[in-house]
Amino acid sequence: MNRNILLVLFMIMLTTVKAQTTFNLYKNAIPGSKPVKNEEVSETSGGILRISKITVPTLTAYIPEKQDAKRTAVVICPGGGYSIVAADHEGTAIAKEFNKKGITAFVLKYRLPDANAMESKEIGPLQDAQQAIKTVRDSAAKWNIDPAHVGIIGFSAGGHLASTAGTHFTQSVIDNKENTNLRPDFMILIYPVISFQDAYGHIGSRDQLIGKNPSQEKIKEYSNELKVTSNTPPTFLVHASDDKVVNPQNSTLFYEALLANHVPAELHIYQTGGHGFGLHRKNTSDEWMDRCFDWMKVNGLKN
Repeated sequence: MNRNILLVLFMIMLTTVKAQTTFNLYKNAIPGSKPVKNEEVSETSGGILRISKITVPTLTAYIPEKQDAKRTAVVICPGGGYSIVAADHEGTAIAKEFNKKGITAFVLKYRLPDANAMESKEIGPLQDAQQAIKTVRDSAAKWNIDPAHVGIIGFSAGGHLASTAGTHFTQSVIDNKENTNLRPDFMILIYPVISFQDAYGHIGSRDQLIGKNPSQEKIKEYSNELKVTSNTPPTFLVHASDDKVVNPQNSTLFYEALLANHVPAELHIYQTGGHGFGLHRKNTSDEWMDRCFDWMKVNGLKN
């Protein structure tokens, strides 16, 4: 192979490595973790990368080529019903799209609820989401990030995790000696699980997180449409009317709660799209991420 071609390929590899870095979410012990063997499994089927049995959470940083100071950052929570993490089409692909707009993105591979691996499976994922926000804020100078512009995006059950981070931030479930602000500055929720109530909640996610026979108190605690206050972060929501997996009312009820509490919010309900479409809905030229970037610009979250 031509030497110049090899040099170009090598430089591309260096650029890729520089732009993408994966590291353990916790420097020391994982909070609430029981000593278990790491049996994480990654498999791809139907074009979807699924990671299961996650007990060691990681954060992967995607840094835009344009190194502006005071950059917006977003933590990405892929979905998967709290049973798997759909790490590619709801993670990596989304991060790269944010990078195109100069936004730094961090894909969170969060622990999946498992009573055998954690002392309290209902707070394990939230611990990881809070730690991700804390990590990004604490290292804002390192990544040229504006610590007042750190948001969170979640898909499906990852939307439940993201909305939990955005409605339960007053209670720290991690070690936070530095008293870092754990409130996301904005939320982006895509076909999200919001509610655990019987009428419109996603029962599969509920079973995984708080068990198959939860008390009404627990159901209300993690039905995030009931937890919205005037201090809930500004929120952008997307859902499809024909979503047969997560009832669109999850998004509409959250949106109504945001309006009732005078929180800036925008909701897009598409006629078609189903569930789990990730970046692109089929058979349409309209891209929800274009709407999202417009919303971010209106709210001063991007140039």
